[in-house]
Amino acid sequence: MMRPETRDRILTLGIAIVLTAAKPNAAHASYGECGVPDAPCKLESGEYYVAMPEVLDDPPAVIWLHGYGRSGKAMIQNAAYVDPFIRRGYAVIMPSGRPSINVKDLDWGVADGYDLERDDVAFINAVRADAVDRFGIDPSRILIAGFSRGGSMAWDIACQAPEMARGFAAAAGAFWEPMTTECDAPVHLFHVHGFKDRMVPFEGRELTWEGVDFHQGNVMKGLDVWRRENACLGSAENSFGDDGSMQKDWMDCAAGSIRFKVTKGGHGVPEGWRDAVLDWFEALP
Repeated sequence: MMRPETRDRILTLGIAIVLTAAKPNAAHASYGECGVPDAPCKLESGEYYVAMPEVLDDPPAVIWLHGYGRSGKAMIQNAAYVDPFIRRGYAVIMPSGRPSINVKDLDWGVADGYDLERDDVAFINAVRADAVDRFGIDPSRILIAGFSRGGSMAWDIACQAPEMARGFAAAAGAFWEPMTTECDAPVHLFHVHGFKDRMVPFEGRELTWEGVDFHQGNVMKGLDVWRRENACLGSAENSFGDDGSMQKDWMDCAAGSIRFKVTKGGHGVPEGWRDAVLDWFEALP
């Protein structure tokens, strides 16, 4: 028959093993299912979704901002977006936008002359802080990236709150008009745009949405803002990809850096872009 003290030691050891195995979630027990696939992490101002890599000790993270009409939940279920980051050891954080002017599709409060109810720069900052606290994200290795309207939101965050991330990356989305002329500090920015993009044309365009007039900004005009802010006023280093893409790198800047890539495609995220962005991000000084 087992002695009481032996039984107590085994019971204590068993409890310790269970608690150790549950460590990533135990600290966040009050958040219910947050962090479990498809379960939202809820904040007062909105929600976000998370996919974690296998290594949970202070992982870097990508905060991905979806395009118009999508959601954090839809994006966290999209393996094409999530898996390339997870394989590289990054946590993936997918916030959800807020209802747009048509009160149906989710959108971001991009600086375009029309204000949504929520301050999305403040919201993403709250998401960042909450994810760092809940999941042990390394705050010094955060990349904020986005596509289309999410890419424009990434530009606005970089301009208004550059301290939020080590680097910013956008695909097919830049500043809207009325375009800012000043930003708070230099940044590291990687922007990719399709030369044939008709949804967000390279040269910008005017459009009317639900009776409201908008003006997408000229991408090169926006890049001039970043060149001034980063003091990247010299010539860029030019390179060409085997896929017909063209790339300009402004690395000899007073602070920050700019990588600008033009592809032959249209409105989308180019194949291999996520790994290219992570290679760039990990090589930042």
